Amino acid sequence: MSWVYLIMAGCMEIIGVITMKKYSLSGRKIFLLGLLVQFMLSFALLSMAMQGIAMATAYAIWTGIGAAGGVLVGVVFFKESKSAKKLFFIALIIISVVGLRALS
Repeated sequence: MSWVYLIMAGCMEIIGVITMKKYSLSGRKIFLLGLLVQFMLSFALLSMAMQGIAMATAYAIWTGIGAAGGVLVGVVFFKESKSAKKLFFIALIIISVVGLRALS
């Protein structure tokens, strides 16, 4: 169940970053409230995941999910720049996450 919590925590981080972007574009307070709730949930789920996964592994994977997800969402939904180098390094993050999972 720890891995489910970790994946959920990473997804909540991505949703929080999306909401942060929406808040930065609109200034609407509802987005600020949303991002606070989403990051609180993300940290709570990360904490729950750490009950069954080593802290270093859980944190590295959580950060990787957030980083890769944030870049992909930015490129797909917010028309941020994409390049072969950026996609290459996102692929390295994903490979690292898979490797950490395989070693755990």
